[in-house]
Amino acid sequence: MNRLRPLFFLILALAAGCAFRDSGNLPPAPVTPFDLTAFDTLYSDKDLGCTFENGRFNFRIFAPRASSVRLALFKSAKGPEVESYYLQRDNQGVWEITINKKLWNYYYGYYVNAANGPGDIFQPNTLVPDPYSRAVSTRNHYQINARSFIHKCNFDWGSDTWMSPRDPRDLIIYETHLRDMSAHESAGTKEKGTYGAFIEKIPYLKKLGVNAVEFLPLHDFANIEIPYRDTSTALFNTWNPYARNHWGYMSTFFFAPENYYSSAGHMNEGTYIDDRGKAVSEFKSLVKALHTAGFAVLMDVVYNHTSTYDPNPYKMIDKKYYYRLDENLDFTGVSGCGNDFKTEAPMAQKMIVESVLFWMREYHIDGFRFDLAAMIDDGTLEMIRREAVKVNPNVILIAEPWGGTYNPDHFSDLGWASWNDQFRNGIKGQNPYTRPGFIFGRWDDGVNRENALRFLMGSLRSDGGQYRDAGHSVNYLESHDDHTFGDFVRLHLKKNREDEIIPDVRAHGKLNPEELRFHKLGAFVLGSSQGICMLHSGQEFGRSKVIEINDYPDPHQGRIDHNSYNKDNSTNYINYNIAAQNRELSDFYSAILRLRQIYPQLRKSPREALRPYYADARYGIGYQILPSGNYHEELLVLVNGSKKESAYYTLPEGGWVTLISTLPFTQERIFSGVSLPASSGIILIKR
Repeated sequence: MNRLRPLFFLILALAAGCAFRDSGNLPPAPVTPFDLTAFDTLYSDKDLGCTFENGRFNFRIFAPRASSVRLALFKSAKGPEVESYYLQRDNQGVWEITINKKLWNYYYGYYVNAANGPGDIFQPNTLVPDPYSRAVSTRNHYQINARSFIHKCNFDWGSDTWMSPRDPRDLIIYETHLRDMSAHESAGTKEKGTYGAFIEKIPYLKKLGVNAVEFLPLHDFANIEIPYRDTSTALFNTWNPYARNHWGYMSTFFFAPENYYSSAGHMNEGTYIDDRGKAVSEFKSLVKALHTAGFAVLMDVVYNHTSTYDPNPYKMIDKKYYYRLDENLDFTGVSGCGNDFKTEAPMAQKMIVESVLFWMREYHIDGFRFDLAAMIDDGTLEMIRREAVKVNPNVILIAEPWGGTYNPDHFSDLGWASWNDQFRNGIKGQNPYTRPGFIFGRWDDGVNRENALRFLMGSLRSDGGQYRDAGHSVNYLESHDDHTFGDFVRLHLKKNREDEIIPDVRAHGKLNPEELRFHKLGAFVLGSSQGICMLHSGQEFGRSKVIEINDYPDPHQGRIDHNSYNKDNSTNYINYNIAAQNRELSDFYSAILRLRQIYPQLRKSPREALRPYYADARYGIGYQILPSGNYHEELLVLVNGSKKESAYYTLPEGGWVTLISTLPFTQERIFSGVSLPASSGIILIKR
């Protein structure tokens, strides 16, 4: 009778919906094989991750080819395992268990076991954190040793809701890195580089005149890369002396905010960031503060690839299901980062869509910019839009329209906006030496006087552009990639060389009158063009990225940087002392952005109200905005891109008054015509 008692209690426990605790000698339940020919068609509607429902915790993980999955529970980020449970698999490859126990503030992970096949990465003795983790503890090491954290967040949103405008052309986006805005000593914030510190910089953004903040990736990502030139590692790092990924384009957890930016975050080598969910509430507080101040909040999201050097959960769970592989079963690298994600796999698609909706519902995020969106299959793109607009009809979806292919036209057909790199290359230029653009008195990339106006008027297809709607055109001169606009100007004017050592960063950052002229012209064109407006942080004061001189073995220290993805230092931090030096430029940005808000015609006039307007000179272009709808004023946007010659415009009949100019101007009426000096612009209103 005594030998039957354990079995008796086991039956009772299972009947009650509980699972047994693994004592170390109990085998996993037998698994019924399923047809692997249907491997890529498996799909489940079940909620994955750790969910709390009816007083019980549900744990689910999709691991279709696993032979067993064991849940391990911990009381701390580094402590020993305290409980263990085997999960049961359903007929769609989902392993699950329900536990009737209070598990708030526990840590957990899975041990996934499977018969190794060619090219697989199954490691039965490696703890796999939950890919649906809502909070994590990670070690500051390229082998992150992460544990998922069961966090109970009772955040009070009050009356907060989305701030995305009904018309996307109302957006003036400020692309920025969360840490960079407050990490420099000149920021004057109580904390440095945190969610809370960013709140202190909201008045700066308010004064500038932007109305949306687009954060570089905030999904918890792999900060640390393989040690530089360390022969003991599996891969020899010869390319990144900092062994860091600062920008964040190496997502590991698509449902958890980056814990480095919490008030408990740090970068102490080899130790854990164990913020116990602080990143969750602190990021929500930041979103709420931005909304209260009138800003929409956008996230840059990376679903085309996953983190490269850490044991990413999806690699550990099932490489063959979640990734695009070559004939040798190695990861493809169209992304340039390896680990191309198989977005078309049904459960990968499910994850992406659920992640987007999660950030909308749980964090009140207004929109997203999708990194290398051309690598995401059409089915997933269409599902993202279809489901997202059900949650927020005004959700903002912006594509980076390349990644193995290039097709902004197609994204427009799908109803998506995208970064207008043709605007960037046509107006600013693609290269400061050989391919400068219109504002430097050059035509390139197929641009000429006859079609250049399409940039100002929304890049519409009817004008030879790529968009069916001007609300799909995100106009910009600078982003996180490549040289800053400030350095582009410096290099084009030969003020500096790329191989030059900058001895005094502050003196170097001060704009001279010639630089200021081109900066104002760029700001003028950007601020007076139809569509969505975006600028990158620091653009408003001509920011330069000079590589910090430090103890890293970087041979390019002291030089201008065009790819600062790996530098968590003053190379990237916003230096407000230099911003103060160039206040004339930031004041001009504020003025043109304020005018853009006062006169909606400058951003969202119907095409039939726009008329091309030319001067008597090759680089003198502009457009006339006729009254339409609720807009009763008549405006003229005139710009001379020549570096040397003036441009004369004969004006339509009537009296015209200057609204703004890149040059000192007067409010006196202008009747017959206006002569614009080289590299200047003016907006006139008919009175």
